[in-house]
Amino acid sequence: MSEPSRVTLGEIAAAANVSIPTVSKVINGRADVAATTRSRVESVLSQYGYLPRKPSTRRAGMIDLLFTDLSPWSVEIIRGAEEAALAMKSRIAVSVIPDEDAADRWMRSLGRGRTDGVILVLTELSERQRKRLDELHTPIVIVDPAGQPDPQVPSIGAANWAGGLAATEHLLQLGHRRIGTITGRPRVLCSQARLDGYRAALERAGTPVDPALIAYGDFRYESALTAAQAMLDLADPPTAIFAASDVQAMGVYEAARQHGLRLPDDLSVVGFDDVPMARWMAPPLTTLRQPLAEMAALAVRTLVAGDSADFNHRVELSTNLIVRASTAPPRVAG
Repeated sequence: MSEPSRVTLGEIAAAANVSIPTVSKVINGRADVAATTRSRVESVLSQYGYLPRKPSTRRAGMIDLLFTDLSPWSVEIIRGAEEAALAMKSRIAVSVIPDEDAADRWMRSLGRGRTDGVILVLTELSERQRKRLDELHTPIVIVDPAGQPDPQVPSIGAANWAGGLAATEHLLQLGHRRIGTITGRPRVLCSQARLDGYRAALERAGTPVDPALIAYGDFRYESALTAAQAMLDLADPPTAIFAASDVQAMGVYEAARQHGLRLPDDLSVVGFDDVPMARWMAPPLTTLRQPLAEMAALAVRTLVAGDSADFNHRVELSTNLIVRASTAPPRVAG
């Protein structure tokens, strides 16, 4: 039998035939574990001399908020998290981890401090890093997961498929048929969902999906500028473009300007997010409002309350079409 001080959660999980997060939940006295599973885990913990502790009522008053990059989109996430944390007498620590080395450095610093939990935003940790968080008994909530979310980890996102559908249907209702889209990175969940919504709207309308009018970006200005320039150079260019972020819509605006096109007379543009700058663009941008601040606030409340029982699945908040001056009927419909 292993010495209690040397037992790992991985060993306990293997002996109880459960996952490491489940062992962590039992140790922390979480309610969202089946009674039979809890009994089995507690039995193994007892055998190893690692008895489950009572849930601590002492809070660190700090929540870690992790990004892979910062943008106007992430500023809205930070704003919502800060407001919710302030109301719950907590603080937010923002970190940017663009690669695995940065994630490892952050993990080491986390081991030396205290936190009430971690909010991962469009961020994926390796299995090794996830296990380390479990060993530190650190709760996690994912906002807009990059990949398919782990059903054992609370995740909060937006109705991306419905947003892509609504954006494209809006352009179709105006009379556009040559509709391009610039989505995000292909392996990111929200990118694919928005693209799938775009495809579904075209298929419902009986409009062929033209691969030449589909481009992948990275949610940044430069990638959208390059993609939009290529679309506008086509022999049969689009009369409208749905950009999967407001920042990418800015790149489309610049591509249109370089081609001598006027918005929305010659080209209609729809974005996604509704960050504050969207209403200040010229013309003001039609976009899908993603409840970024609300998503972050819900993540904070989930961590501070310590109650993930209602969040064992993905929670999706609704998106809403905000019509402004960047969309209009095409000069010649068809």
